[in-house]
Amino acid sequence: MSGPRTTTLWRPTGPEELELVRELEWRAWPPRLPDQPIFYPVLNEEYAIKIARDWNVPHSGVGYVTRFEVESGFLERYPVRQAGGRTILELWVPAEELAEFNAHIVGTIEVVHEFR
Repeated sequence: MSGPRTTTLWRPTGPEELELVRELEWRAWPPRLPDQPIFYPVLNEEYAIKIARDWNVPHSGVGYVTRFEVESGFLERYPVRQAGGRTILELWVPAEELAEFNAHIVGTIEVVHEFR
């Protein structure tokens, strides 16, 4: 018997957020800060790499790309947003829904790229 159908998402992140993910045993994203009303996972690895390399590295010296699986049925509530070019796709998860979003992560969050 197989588990639920999942969708792979990526999240570019800096060292502070990654440390909080580590503290959550690689199973959840930390609550958003007051100036972060939206959690933005992205739908393709190339876009996540671009953000981690071109934004996180200059901002904090290091950028990471994480990959994780979320139950596909749950994600249907979030329309895919095009944030620029046709491959710049992301989901906008309101901060107040992040705990529920985390409950639908299947497996663990893993670091797949590191840029310095």
